[in-house]
Amino acid sequence: MADDPAANLALNIKQLREARGLTQHQISKVAGLPRPTWANLESGAANPTLSVLMKVATALQVSLEELVGPPRAVARLYRATELPQRRKGKVCVRKLLPDPIAGMELERMELPAGAAMAGVPHTPGTREYLTCESGTLELSAAGERWRLEPGDVVVFRGDQNHGYRNPGRGLAIAYSVVTLARSRGPTGG
Repeated sequence: MADDPAANLALNIKQLREARGLTQHQISKVAGLPRPTWANLESGAANPTLSVLMKVATALQVSLEELVGPPRAVARLYRATELPQRRKGKVCVRKLLPDPIAGMELERMELPAGAAMAGVPHTPGTREYLTCESGTLELSAAGERWRLEPGDVVVFRGDQNHGYRNPGRGLAIAYSVVTLARSRGPTGG
């Protein structure tokens, strides 16, 4: 089936629709297509135009490649060693997800005792949510300091200079969720 884009398209569209808990009628309305057109796509007998494929991809929030490519497995295990990671001095920073989420970054930080790391200011309007999983973590931002214990969360503007430090004697593990500000176009919107 991997070499049959029409069969892939039919199976992918049906699986993606069902995963979202939608009927053909509901998703066809979202896509701006007649329901019989949607049913024809799921049957494998359709030969859709690029315009129809774009509407389907937009409604299902996937790329065109994902629509016509071999169906993805229902689940895939990613080992920690497969996820992108980087070292900044003694600090290990690892992405939490294998696939990007638009406008968001999720990372896990391991700070050995006494380790520190400077954060990189993000685009204006960005917010960062920092939570301490274990150990003790200190955040400095905008001339202030916050000490986080396990379970604590601090929310701050991520578009300013900031830094992380482990003042404790053991390993500190923290998670950072950064919601990136949308870049404004020429109209300012």
